[in-house]
Amino acid sequence: MDSKDNADTSLPAQPDAEASPSSNKRRRALTALASVAVLAGAGWGVYEWLVASHYESTDNAYVQGNVIQITPQIGGTVMAIMADDTDLVKAGQPLVQLDPADAKVALDQTEAALAQTVRQVRTLYANNGALAAQVTLRQSDVVKAQSDIARAQDDLKRRQALSGNGAVSKEELNHAETTLANAKSALAAAQAGVVSAREQLASNQSLTEGTSVEQHPSVLAAAAKVREAYLATQRVAMPAPVEGYVAKRTVQLGQRVAAGTPMMSIVPLSQVWVDANFKEVQLRNIRLDQPVKLTADVYGKKVEYTGRVAGLGVGTGAAFALLPAQNATGNWIKVVQRVPVRIALDAEQLKANPLRVGLSMEAEIDVTQKGGKMLADAPRASALAQTQVYSRLDQGADAEVQRIIAANMGRGGALASTARRPAAGGTPSQVNPI
Repeated sequence: MDSKDNADTSLPAQPDAEASPSSNKRRRALTALASVAVLAGAGWGVYEWLVASHYESTDNAYVQGNVIQITPQIGGTVMAIMADDTDLVKAGQPLVQLDPADAKVALDQTEAALAQTVRQVRTLYANNGALAAQVTLRQSDVVKAQSDIARAQDDLKRRQALSGNGAVSKEELNHAETTLANAKSALAAAQAGVVSAREQLASNQSLTEGTSVEQHPSVLAAAAKVREAYLATQRVAMPAPVEGYVAKRTVQLGQRVAAGTPMMSIVPLSQVWVDANFKEVQLRNIRLDQPVKLTADVYGKKVEYTGRVAGLGVGTGAAFALLPAQNATGNWIKVVQRVPVRIALDAEQLKANPLRVGLSMEAEIDVTQKGGKMLADAPRASALAQTQVYSRLDQGADAEVQRIIAANMGRGGALASTARRPAAGGTPSQVNPI
């Protein structure tokens, strides 16, 4: 009985020996897993501190560009269309031609009015001499009338002295008195004539004094009408203000268009930029002129663009929405807002790999250098963009005005009349827009 009990008590020791290696293995696996997690967390922390914290990225970024609308400056009927969607156009290249007939008729009328005005003003200057001669003539009449009065007074005195002894009849005495009275009347009339002639001369001189025929106000007003009509004849041809690609053409042949009607658009793809919309919390370290790396979905990761931060928006997208969010309500839910950051692109990279307006981009800003500015602190030093396409039209208008004035000035008219006027709607000279 005792031996059997001793045998039974010795059997449970074997399972404990077998369970110990399995427990140790599990403990080692959990320790290794915890170590990996700790190391991964530490590595991620180090990476976040040394690398990731120096960059801000977003895939909410899109290509933007100037969409230049082509609109007529005058009304008319479309006669020709010289560009279509996707076409490349140069600055100054004609895009649409309107019927020039109405503008040509208006120009002819204003030219005739200017010629008539020049001749009328020349008449004013010529009248100055005639009126001055009239004043001199009236003054001589006064001198003659004064001489007649003196002679009539002498005759009357002699006859009055002789009338006492009967040497002069009463009739002759009355005749001498009448002659004196007539001489005085003639003197008064001559003096009034001098005053009237001087007033006419002063009035005419006030219309011509201190100016020439070319600078006379009446001539300048008529010349302004000619310039306006001349510009209308040149504006029947609508040039491209910049170099770019045509988009959204809506104009059709024979269409009657009014001034300001959108006809097509031009997009200069060499001047596009990227608007990257970053969250509010990402703006803390973004500064002007920080470097940016970008990729476009159209090319993928194989094409990388380099840019720089050109500016930060002055408001969130929601603030400038057509229907801004009304947060002063009871049912308010906080929504993380985004602010557009403008990124300028490299022109050579755009030339090698052109982008299009509206394409999706991914942007990553290197925010290592945080000493820059968040907002511009000075106005732009020069014009953002400009074109000289339209300025040359007025030069032709000035030449046309001078031609008409010279032709009606009475000198050099024959030479001026042979000058040829540019055809209506002529193509402006092409110039660089920027």
